Amino acid sequence: MNDPTAKRVLVVDDEAAVRSALARSLTLLGYSADAAASGYQALRMLEHMPYDVMVLDIRMPDMNGVEVMRRSRQVYPDLRIILLTGHATLESAIAAVRSHAADYLLKPSSVHDIAAAIARALQERTQENPPQAIPPERFLRVGPVTLDRGRHQVSVAGAGDADSLEAELTVSESALLVCLMEHVGTVLSCRELAQAALGYDVGEEDARRIVRPHICRLRKKIEPDPVHPHLIGTVPGKGYLLSP
Repeated sequence: MNDPTAKRVLVVDDEAAVRSALARSLTLLGYSADAAASGYQALRMLEHMPYDVMVLDIRMPDMNGVEVMRRSRQVYPDLRIILLTGHATLESAIAAVRSHAADYLLKPSSVHDIAAAIARALQERTQENPPQAIPPERFLRVGPVTLDRGRHQVSVAGAGDADSLEAELTVSESALLVCLMEHVGTVLSCRELAQAALGYDVGEEDARRIVRPHICRLRKKIEPDPVHPHLIGTVPGKGYLLSP
């Protein structure tokens, strides 16, 4: 029997084996998952059923994923959309960012990775607040790092040879950086970071799978030399800390 409270997920992919396997796996994980074979079918389904998240192949023969995103947002402006692509290009990444995709995953992605992206998208949606609800302490500053958590923008003064380094962060990256900045000099385990910053109450092993990719991307954005980071340090076997 279907759970009426289960979050609804729409899987859109022109490959029958991919969409059916993913929809079935998500159903087993407790979601109410449906599948569409094309962008047009997905748009028709959206007209008759509200969905919380759409997992969308960016390359389809009848209508590409970016166009599906544009049209679907006219029906459900707050629909969370996760893009999947087997042909990663700079253009497709830029299109995903400009279309405000909740996440952008490469094929083949495991069910675990897709389910984690769905959980993040749902968590971020529940945590979103209108602009007037942004906390009074909008700007956080620790050493050379300044974070505008209203706009999810970070700047690092004196980064490398440049005067400063600036970057746009995702909601999850911003939340992780806030947590590290509020506990500067303190080692936080992946489990602590996953729970405090991302809202996941999971074991340390699952937390590592969730947190590590975000830390990696965060380092690429704020570290002058991400291979040899000096802002976000790693304490083997224990976790991460901000040490500006």
